[in-house]
Amino acid sequence: MRWARSLVALAATLTLALAACTAGPKSPAGAPGRSASVAATPSQAVPAEITLAFAGDVHFAGRTAGLLKDPATAFGRISSALSGADLAMVNLETAVTTGGSPEPKQFLFRAPASTYDAVKAAGVDVVSIANNHTLDYGREGLADTLAAAEAAGVPAVGAGADAAAAYAPWITRVGATRIAFLAFSQVDELWSEWKATESRAGIAMTRDLPRAVAAVRAARQRADVVVAYVHWGTEGDACPPSEARAFAGEMARAGADIVVGTHAHLLLGDGWIGRTFVQYGLGNFLWWRDDAYRNDTGVLRVTLRGATIVETELVPALISRRTGQPELAGGADAARILREYADLRGCTGLAPSPTG
Repeated sequence: MRWARSLVALAATLTLALAACTAGPKSPAGAPGRSASVAATPSQAVPAEITLAFAGDVHFAGRTAGLLKDPATAFGRISSALSGADLAMVNLETAVTTGGSPEPKQFLFRAPASTYDAVKAAGVDVVSIANNHTLDYGREGLADTLAAAEAAGVPAVGAGADAAAAYAPWITRVGATRIAFLAFSQVDELWSEWKATESRAGIAMTRDLPRAVAAVRAARQRADVVVAYVHWGTEGDACPPSEARAFAGEMARAGADIVVGTHAHLLLGDGWIGRTFVQYGLGNFLWWRDDAYRNDTGVLRVTLRGATIVETELVPALISRRTGQPELAGGADAARILREYADLRGCTGLAPSPTG
């Protein structure tokens, strides 16, 4: 199947490139939920295709806690949309600990170490832990979260034993392409107490802007593709706030190729800042309670050829009101989600295709 898709994609690329020779550069138009960058010319060698998959917030609490009785099946059939990519990433929005002390906040989440077994079984390669729940059980809980990730062999970015660790990327290679993943939180709750410093464990924060920008610039020197996963936005608001838009611009200028985010509990729009693809909100994904009006979700697929983004696509899904698991949407539901998703770009300030 992947072989066949690659041959079709290659043929399409060459056709577009030949047209560009006579008609000038042109960004191909995409279907709802899709956008694409300019194809390579025929004289260039076409690099191998790489697919990245991103999804939103994951909890194992409430109705989803029991899914960990069998970690291998915890994500359900949506796992195929994650494991089918070369690399997949989600936001793990919980402390992974049985200890620690609760922080002074309303919502507190923690889950056992088998959380990482479930993540691995679903085909997730790296998780963001830069969010407003990783330190729900204090720095003891954070230490447990980091230790469990290391023991399970799951890279966890966006938090660490000090600032150097929290702002460090995970860098991996797919073929000849080096890809760096970083994560940051923009949520203001307890942010100054939770931020990582030179001498204190914590979260990588967008409000420590010089450090965040420096982290992306440093990753740019070591990798061909840089991904920044950001926990930002306003809960319940389908439009990104000015703070998120400003940070996306900083990430683009620093050298990030892909900026994706979560936190608002809703899908938000996507588009481009120059050659940087930005997705402002992937919504809830594997979700702990029944929020009927927040059940639209999906898996964002970003296709690369070498270091160039050639296609983006939202694979629509719905969160089961019974299990909390995301399930691939079809028929009228899929069409509605993609139509509404395309409309969300209107309040993002993002371009529909790459520029510059």
